[in-house]
Amino acid sequence: MDVVSDAISTVRIGLPSSQRVRVDGSWCARLDPYDGAGFHIVLEGSCWLLPDGGGAPLSLGAGDAVLLPHGAGHVIADRPAGPRETERAVPFEQWDAVRATGGPGRAVGAGGRSGPGAAGAFVVPGGPGVGGGPDGAGGVEMLCGKYRLDRSRAHPLMAELPQVVHLPSRVGARPELRSAIDLLGHELGEQRPGSGIAVPGLLDLLLVYMIRSWLAEGGSGTWSAALGDPVAAAALRALHADPAAPWTNERLAAQAGVSRPTLARRFTSLVGRPPMAYLTWWRLSLAAAALRDSEEPLAAVARRVGYASPYALSHAFSREFGTTPGRYRAHGRPETGPETPAGAVAEAGEEAGATAGVGAGAGVGTSGVGMPGVGMPGVVSGGRFAG
Repeated sequence: MDVVSDAISTVRIGLPSSQRVRVDGSWCARLDPYDGAGFHIVLEGSCWLLPDGGGAPLSLGAGDAVLLPHGAGHVIADRPAGPRETERAVPFEQWDAVRATGGPGRAVGAGGRSGPGAAGAFVVPGGPGVGGGPDGAGGVEMLCGKYRLDRSRAHPLMAELPQVVHLPSRVGARPELRSAIDLLGHELGEQRPGSGIAVPGLLDLLLVYMIRSWLAEGGSGTWSAALGDPVAAAALRALHADPAAPWTNERLAAQAGVSRPTLARRFTSLVGRPPMAYLTWWRLSLAAAALRDSEEPLAAVARRVGYASPYALSHAFSREFGTTPGRYRAHGRPETGPETPAGAVAEAGEEAGATAGVGAGAGVGTSGVGMPGVGMPGVVSGGRFAG
C-alpha cells in the first residue's frame, strides 16, 4: 500500500460510525475527548466549533468539513458561546435520549439502529434548555462521525496532523470529498437496501479524502514535505509497496534515482530517521498490527514482514518496543509509551549495516458493517456519541 493508506490502516480498530443530525433554535453541545478521530460536516446552516483549551472559535458554514484527528474535546454551538454557556453545554450523547424516548425530536429520513453502530438521523429541539440563549436561531443540519484508533502504534504521519483540520467549502475544490459527503448524506438520510455496506465504505473514503486534502493544501509538518519531495516520496513508496523485500541503502537509492548519500540526507531530514532505521520500525509496526489483529503464527508474521525466522523477529521486536511478540499479543493493546510502537518511533536510531532488521530479507457507521483497510472517530456509536 501507499504511506497514507498504511498510516490509517495500522491504527484503525473496530467500525467507524456516523449520524445525520438536525438542530433547531439555540443550542450548545459538548463532546468530551475520546480515543479516535471525529468529524463534523455542515450540510445546511451554520454553527461554531469551540476547541477545549481556549482555542479560537471556528465558524463553520454550509459545505464545510472539520476533522479532529486526535479526538480533542470541543463544543459545537449555534454561536461562539462564552465560558458560562459552554459549561452548561449538553453532553452530545444526551441528544439521543430525545430520539430514544420518543420526545420532541423527529427523525430525518428513515435512519435507525442497526448492529453495533447506528445509521440514521434525528432532530434535536432547541430552546433555552439546550443552549441557554434566546430562541429563533436558524437550524443546522450536520453529518457527525467517529473513527476508533489504536494510538499505541500510530504512524508519525497521523501524529503530525493538527488538532483541528478545517476544510472550508470552495466552489470547484476537492470534488472527490464533495462527492463522498453527498453520497454519505443520502445514505444516512434514508434507510436503503445495502446501506450496511455502503455507509462504512463511504466513511472510509471520507477519512482518506480529508487527510488527502490536508496534505494537498500544504499541510504543515515534515511528513507533508516528505510526501511532496520526489526523492523521499519515491523511497517511501518503494518501502511501503514491499516492506519484506531485502532492501539495502544502495538498492533503495537506485529505486529513487539518486546516490546513496543523497538519499540518506534527504530521507533523514524529512522523515526523521535514516531509510533502513525507518524500514525496521515500519516492519515491526506491521508485525505489531498483525499480532494484535490476527491469530497468525509468529513464523508467518515474520515471513510477511521480512524476517527470516520467528527468533529474528522476536529479537528485533523486543529491542525496538521493550516487550516480546508473545507478551504484546497476550496483553492486547498496550499503553502508549517508549516501549510501544508509537512511543518508540521517536527514539529509534540508525540501524547498523546496510540492511534493515535482524535476519531481515531472507465502522462504520451506524450500520455495524465494516470495510477492511482504512478507518478512524467522531460521533455516534449505537445511536450514542462514543466519547
